[in-house]
Amino acid sequence: MTSSTADPAFFTGSIWMMASGSWQVRFEITGEAGDQIASVPVPAVAISTLKMQHGLGLALGILGLFLVVSMAGIVAAAVRDARLEPGAAPSPGRRRRAILATVGSIAVMALLIWGGATWWNVEAAAYSLNVYHPMSVQPALSRNLLDLNVLAYDGGKTRSSRSNKDFLPDHGHLMHLYAIREPEMDEVFHLHPELPAPGDFHIALPSMPAGDYKLYGDIVHANGFPETLVSTITIPPNMPGSPLGPDDANGSPPPLRRGELGNSYKLPDGYVMVWDRPSTINANTAYAFRFCLLDANGKPAADVQPYMGMTGHAAFVKTDGTVFAHTHPEGSAAMAALMLANGTNENDASDRNGAMDMDMGTHNEPLSHTVEFPYGFPSTGRYRIFIQMKHGATIETGAFDVIVP
Repeated sequence: MTSSTADPAFFTGSIWMMASGSWQVRFEITGEAGDQIASVPVPAVAISTLKMQHGLGLALGILGLFLVVSMAGIVAAAVRDARLEPGAAPSPGRRRRAILATVGSIAVMALLIWGGATWWNVEAAAYSLNVYHPMSVQPALSRNLLDLNVLAYDGGKTRSSRSNKDFLPDHGHLMHLYAIREPEMDEVFHLHPELPAPGDFHIALPSMPAGDYKLYGDIVHANGFPETLVSTITIPPNMPGSPLGPDDANGSPPPLRRGELGNSYKLPDGYVMVWDRPSTINANTAYAFRFCLLDANGKPAADVQPYMGMTGHAAFVKTDGTVFAHTHPEGSAAMAALMLANGTNENDASDRNGAMDMDMGTHNEPLSHTVEFPYGFPSTGRYRIFIQMKHGATIETGAFDVIVP
């Protein structure tokens, strides 16, 4: 791996994953403290089949046509001229047989091309079973009761299929549901539905402003494979609401049309969240984004508490809805997958880089007012970042905008 020029403790690298599944990348690290081994869970899936470049396809088509014509010419010459004495002219009968042989050879080659294309399509269809298809979720809203029916995916092969009965708790919950109002992204809710029946999540929604909401539901399968289930709902006006759960949170940032949010976000109770924003941000580049929580007097917050076992949670969302990443100080890997990869469980999680043990209660000693999230924007465009931290009994939701060139 390559060390960063800006931070010698930050390393980046790449690896080819040649098969789909829930894998772990194991690191052997040697340093002043001795030798250590760490494992990072990596879900590997093929998400698309690349199409052939137009120029290459045209060149191969011309070459194929040349080969077919050349082969037909060889067959014609062999039938017409192969047994002639040197200098002798072919008879009309030989010419007729050559024409028939040419037509026959073209028909045979056309049949071979058709057979090859059929074989190719069968292989492509079989491979498409390994291309990732997200599990479907069917939302239904009755008054303020939201039902999310998650359908199992059967790709026809064991490695392609995913069950709706094997979910693991991640940070104490089987699903982390983000509801973001479209198109202005001016309302965000971080909720946690319950699972009273296999594949059927329920939650009594809090009071939510009317509008269309994009839903992103994070789940983790028993093998450590995470998924984000995407759907939409429409909240009617004056919908009755239930109280937020102990780990639920919401925020109401300014709408996107008002322009880009700055690096300081004032929270409803007077606290302020500040983004130590890098001077330049580019796509496909790894960063460690740092956020700080200040109290009403502008001092570092002295009463920060763990929020679901972490110093903070973040959601990086592209404004067109094509990118959603729910991340933590240890990265985007789900804690349940990290525990599986390292042979531990949620109760054994250590205090590394902002990750607490999975005790969801209050800690006697406040945490640092600063939290870092490793992340790299996968594409150019405008993003809104939602940061959640907890101080005392209050869960704060800050919002920041960035345009990635």
